Amino acid sequence: MRIRILVTGGTFDKEYDELSGRLFFRETHVPEILRRGRCLLDVQMDTVMMIDSLDMDDAGRATIVERARTCEERAVVVTHGTDTMVETARALAAAAIEGKTIVLTGAMVPYAFGSSDGLFNLGSAV
Repeated sequence: MRIRILVTGGTFDKEYDELSGRLFFRETHVPEILRRGRCLLDVQMDTVMMIDSLDMDDAGRATIVERARTCEERAVVVTHGTDTMVETARALAAAAIEGKTIVLTGAMVPYAFGSSDGLFNLGSAV
């Protein structure tokens, strides 16, 4: 079975700038997490966006819905910030995408911090 991971950013993928004390996005950590977790599954990954979920709007949710609807895979994992994950889950539910299992996952602590729940959460979602 092949799994599609749709990356959207969120705390999961934030980096910390020690000089400014701000969190920011660079590239997703998902490939590193899958390697570190020794994932042997057939995973296809798309970086859809890299944003804080507080910046997620209806257009962003529509993009996620469309990507989930049109991808070949029947199993879809969406990495997402926890602040507005429920709203995106509602948008996916309202779309009533048949024949697919869609799981949203996120993290409370950025993966780059080393003590993140992101590794476990992504592993559980996959």
